[in-house]
Amino acid sequence: MKAMFAEIVSIALQLLIRALTAVRGIWIDVSPEDKPRIYYANHTSNGDFVLIWTSLPTDIRKKTRPVAAADYWFKSKTRRFAAESVFKAVLIDRNPETRKPEEEPVAMMTAALEQGQSLIIFPEGKRNQTEEKLLEFKTGLYHFLHNNPEVEAIPTWIENLNRVLPKGTLLPIPLICTVTFGPPVTLKKRESKKRFLRRAHAELMKLADMQDKGRV
Repeated sequence: MKAMFAEIVSIALQLLIRALTAVRGIWIDVSPEDKPRIYYANHTSNGDFVLIWTSLPTDIRKKTRPVAAADYWFKSKTRRFAAESVFKAVLIDRNPETRKPEEEPVAMMTAALEQGQSLIIFPEGKRNQTEEKLLEFKTGLYHFLHNNPEVEAIPTWIENLNRVLPKGTLLPIPLICTVTFGPPVTLKKRESKKRFLRRAHAELMKLADMQDKGRV
């Protein structure tokens, strides 16, 4: 019964998101493939991962899980149900003092990939509420790929969702949104953390620039 209700909620959310945003998934020099990947994206709204999730083909969406903060999603029964049953999120304890060894973020993400699932992450680490197009990346993406160098990281640029759901508003504003997926990024042999993060950041910025210039 719970699984059936979660599926109904999932379908309803997809219909709602598409009605509000007419979201388009655009793939540039990369194809949607049913294999474990990391989709790493810019972060300006609480609805970011839902938009990415909705824009993926059905067979891929069903195997793709957002990586999210447990403390946020455990604040109410409704949020917890959505995170655990609808989105099947990988829920991370952000407090190193309280989490168990098996709850380490890289370990949990690796376990999901080993089960054939893909992940959605936001390497900025928090919502970007500045004038900057994209904040500096935290180190999590590098550490994960260092442990899993065969995995492809797909830069994913979200356009317009922050205008659909501005911070502090209760009702969304219908606007067309796009989710642009770019060519895969992998960790090169002996590549330093600093160099890799700079390169991954640059690949995401390329997609943003293409949006600004109307090339997608």
